[in-house]
Amino acid sequence: MEIVIVPDAAAGGELIAAAIADLLSAKPDALLGVATGSTPLPIYQALAARVQAATLDASRARICQLDEYVGLPAGHPESYRSVVLREVVEPLGLTEESFLGPDGNAQDIAAAAIAYDRALAEAGGVDLQLLGIGTDGHIGFNEPCSSLASRTRIKTLTRQTREDNARFFDSLDEVPHHVITQGIGTILEARHLVLLATGEAKAEAVALALEGPLSAAVPASALQLHPHATVVVDEAAAAGLKLADYFRDTYAAKPAWQGL
Repeated sequence: MEIVIVPDAAAGGELIAAAIADLLSAKPDALLGVATGSTPLPIYQALAARVQAATLDASRARICQLDEYVGLPAGHPESYRSVVLREVVEPLGLTEESFLGPDGNAQDIAAAAIAYDRALAEAGGVDLQLLGIGTDGHIGFNEPCSSLASRTRIKTLTRQTREDNARFFDSLDEVPHHVITQGIGTILEARHLVLLATGEAKAEAVALALEGPLSAAVPASALQLHPHATVVVDEAAAAGLKLADYFRDTYAAKPAWQGL
């Protein structure tokens, strides 16, 4: 696992966007797993700027969701399908045909989750999966004590996660209680995992995930098991890392040919 400490969120977004651009240059039809929320926005903005400047051709890229709320009406502006279409698919000049996501309104949610897991495999697997981290250490919506071998499934959100996400809704009461999320086992099958964390509020979760023991109580610690995981954190989110100076030195001495 590589830990990269950057000055701020914008620098993290540019760094990760450059890695995605390199991937698409080598594999134009790569399947990119995307996350939602405010943290990854600098990545998507940096990618869109490259597309607009004609320095990146993303026309053959494929996009897949990490998770989806259960029960929001089709077309609801805060459904994750709507968010991904608005923040990723449209700015990159893609169409819905390039997009994979679970059905949060299916009559049989358990079957829909299994079907999405199968669809990812049939698409050849995720080449690069973007991740965020919750203040309680969750990735995707794998809340604390999720199985480290879990597959895509329905999960109940914690009160803390619902409160964290209430800023996107008119009230806490509107935040769904359930989601379909890629499981930790599913996430670990992606060829490259890239987690971006910014802000002081994420510092404790980042330290536990990166320097603490592997534990289902901190789902993001599962990244320690992956052969190609990159964690990009700004200075605020890195504040709790005991080995921060080592991580800085390691990245500064990294050979240019290695890439992200």
